[in-house]
Amino acid sequence: MSNIEIGLWSFPALMLLIFLRMPIGLAMFATGMVGLGLINGGNAVGLAKLKTETYSTFSSYSLSIVPLFLLMGQFATLGGMSQALFRAAESWLGHRRGGVAMAAVGACAGFGAICGSSLATAATMSQVALPELKRYGYSGGFSTATLAAGGTLGILIPPSVILVIYAILTEQNIAKLFLAAFIPGILAAIGYMITIAIYVRINPKSAGTRPAMPMAERFRALVDVWPVMLVFLAVVGGIYLGWFTPTEGAAVGALGTGLIALVNGGLRGRAWLECFYATARNTAMIFFIVLGAAIYNGFLAQTQVPQELSRWVLEQGFSAWTVLTMILVLYLIFGCLMDSLSMILLTIPIFFPIVSTLDFGLGPEEFAIWFGIIVLIVVEVGLITPPVGMNLFVINSMDRETPISRTYGAVMYFVGSDILRVILLVLFPGITLGLLRLFH
Repeated sequence: MSNIEIGLWSFPALMLLIFLRMPIGLAMFATGMVGLGLINGGNAVGLAKLKTETYSTFSSYSLSIVPLFLLMGQFATLGGMSQALFRAAESWLGHRRGGVAMAAVGACAGFGAICGSSLATAATMSQVALPELKRYGYSGGFSTATLAAGGTLGILIPPSVILVIYAILTEQNIAKLFLAAFIPGILAAIGYMITIAIYVRINPKSAGTRPAMPMAERFRALVDVWPVMLVFLAVVGGIYLGWFTPTEGAAVGALGTGLIALVNGGLRGRAWLECFYATARNTAMIFFIVLGAAIYNGFLAQTQVPQELSRWVLEQGFSAWTVLTMILVLYLIFGCLMDSLSMILLTIPIFFPIVSTLDFGLGPEEFAIWFGIIVLIVVEVGLITPPVGMNLFVINSMDRETPISRTYGAVMYFVGSDILRVILLVLFPGITLGLLRLFH
């Protein structure tokens, strides 16, 4: 069996291990190690590569941004920022038809600006918003679908851990990727709010109403979110003003949210220690997936599979847009089976060399950034696509009274909104690249 054949057979072998419920990082690690042994005649090349790959991967300065952003999200949760965001959004939107659900989406967008994780945003905001949605007569399926969709904003609105990983894989500027994600993130939040407005008109019994709050209380609730705005402006503004690098910005954000949580009483007792434990656990999980992907992708590079696939695509004469469409459809399918980080680590080393050879009318850097934002959006759509969208199960586990089938029915409205947004951003790359072109 040739090296290329071994490389191609590794894909079904990897999928089989994942279906057998082996952790994705371990599945990629095992497949890569076995593959290296096969193509090198059983020599201990895999063990030698493990030594060098581990050092070269985790000595990367850019990866230090990951635990800092995770710690920032932990501090933000304990600091009461999620509650403040939801109260502010609810005070201004709650009295409108579907307004409490819109407030939940707005709060998810705000929390995503200081969290950077989709699942963490969905889980945190569910604890705050789900009781309020139920209190004002919102149906279970609509409530859980709204929060599952809103959670995806956590990974698109900067800062984003997945964008950091993509930047490292494709050797792009992290700050430029963060800047390019702003407009798509805002469009996502607006699209979800429009979706809610449409849904409650089609299904008027799915949402109740609540009285409007006095204007004084609205402004008071708005003032309460100043810590979120302060941290966000300090981190993102500091990066773009050149005060510090993205990694240094993450450290500033973690320090700022930690101080706010301390002042608000969120770090009493062992709470501060639990923050570090949770950050260490999540960082270890992410880093092991990164290592598994590095071993597997190193094996694929030796088999020449990415290069051969790229050559084959060019020989078929497919248009650039046809290839892009096929890749995005594959991401939608993969999104139903694995988490976003694993998908990015597994597929970008294969797909990016292919699409980079095609002509989309963009420069190399602009294309890499535009493609990364599009891929990130489609990956997140997979997290809310039935039957196995991960966000759906996270939210549904917090509302055992609502059958998952009702969540499936309601979430398809949000999936439709996402697909329309992807089409818009694919057809008009200037929407994604507008701020990048303006400031750079």
